[in-house]
Amino acid sequence: MTAHVYILFSPSLDGFYTGFTKISVQERLNRHNEKYYDNKYTAKASDWEIYLAIECNTEEQGRSIEAHIKKMKSKTYILNLKRYPNIVQELLKRYEIK
Repeated sequence: MTAHVYILFSPSLDGFYTGFTKISVQERLNRHNEKYYDNKYTAKASDWEIYLAIECNTEEQGRSIEAHIKKMKSKTYILNLKRYPNIVQELLKRYEIK
C-alpha cells in the first residue's frame, strides 16, 4: 500500500498545507488545485505545489506523522523538515508500527 504525508505550498497564500493520502501525491495535488475537495483552506488558492512528500510504511504511520506535523503549528518546523532530512527519518522511526 502506498501511504504518503504531503506538504503543499501556495505562493499566493505564502502558506503550507499538510495532508495524508493513499493515492499519488501528484494526483492529490491536482485535486487540491482543481478544488475537488471541500477544503476551505486549500480552496483559497489554485497554485499549490508539492513542498515535501514523505513515504510511509503504513496508513497508521502516515496519519501519526501528519498529526505530529499539524500539532507543531510551525512554519519553521515545516521548512526544517526539508532542510534537515534527518528530522523526517526520525519521525519515520518514531511512528514505525512494530
